[in-house]
Amino acid sequence: MTDKQENSTHPESPKPLIDIQTGNKTVDGSIRRVSRFAAWFQSIPAVAHFIRALERFNDRLGSQFGAAITYFSFLSLIPILMVSFAAVGFVLASNQDLLSELINKIVNSISDPTLATTLKNTVNTAIQQRATVGITGLLLALYSGINWMGNLREAVRAQSRDVWERKPDDQEKFWKKYLRDLISLIGLMLALVITLSLTSIAGAAQAAIVHALGLDHVEWLRPAMTAIALSISILANYLLFLWIFWILPRHKPRKKALFRGTLLAAIGFEVIKFVMTLTLPKLASSPSGAAFGSVLGLMAFFYFFARLTLFCAAWIATAKYKDDPQMPDARRSSRHEV
Repeated sequence: MTDKQENSTHPESPKPLIDIQTGNKTVDGSIRRVSRFAAWFQSIPAVAHFIRALERFNDRLGSQFGAAITYFSFLSLIPILMVSFAAVGFVLASNQDLLSELINKIVNSISDPTLATTLKNTVNTAIQQRATVGITGLLLALYSGINWMGNLREAVRAQSRDVWERKPDDQEKFWKKYLRDLISLIGLMLALVITLSLTSIAGAAQAAIVHALGLDHVEWLRPAMTAIALSISILANYLLFLWIFWILPRHKPRKKALFRGTLLAAIGFEVIKFVMTLTLPKLASSPSGAAFGSVLGLMAFFYFFARLTLFCAAWIATAKYKDDPQMPDARRSSRHEV
């Protein structure tokens, strides 16, 4: 084969190399445009604040603290159920008519005589041992409640303080820590009672007012009443989270960040309640959900509440405003003032 034939058979064409280089330039240009867009998006103050809060939440074991709070929350239900069981025993012991009606309903609704007899004996045992069960439940509820408050306090402080490690000032004596947790638990229970009372009283009052005015048939009033009820519920959530974010951290946050972060937590908590209201009935409709759906739903509710609380604590701690001393604008203005 001659050189001419060989050249014609295997022609050298640099065109594909030019195409590959052009393609690489196109890819590099697209990557640079995406990088510029990502940098611009992350420079938005709200987005940058969210990223800072999320990084602090993850770096300071927010998910792990949330799981611990969930565990102690679920564990605290056992003594609460014991106290409720004892309270029912006291009510039944003082009302023989109600006790007889309950026993008759048990006997009439259950066809198996052995099972009916077992349930009757269980009710009688609850009435006879109501004092023991109630005292034991109160002691366990007090112990588990103090430990729950201690875990919540440590988790919120871990997100709130400037550095991850504890300082020597953060160490407290054993008795002082438990006394502080007991006072905090009582304060939280009072805040919870106030918020629940505010929600229930406001809801009942607006329904009574509408009924008294004879406006039940007005269709456009229902969305307005729903919005009012939602606003009242968010206000109740706001008071609860305001107490948590103001009392539990050792170093008090800035009021602007505190108020905005509390509002974020209040709205997020209302979203959690709305989602749980929609999902729990569907979860309980299946046979397995009927057995375990309430337990799983309760654990999910506690877990989302804990994560929301800790993330908003991180959001409050990472808030930056133009008048902060560490911000460039504030440093420039201070130099001009001098």
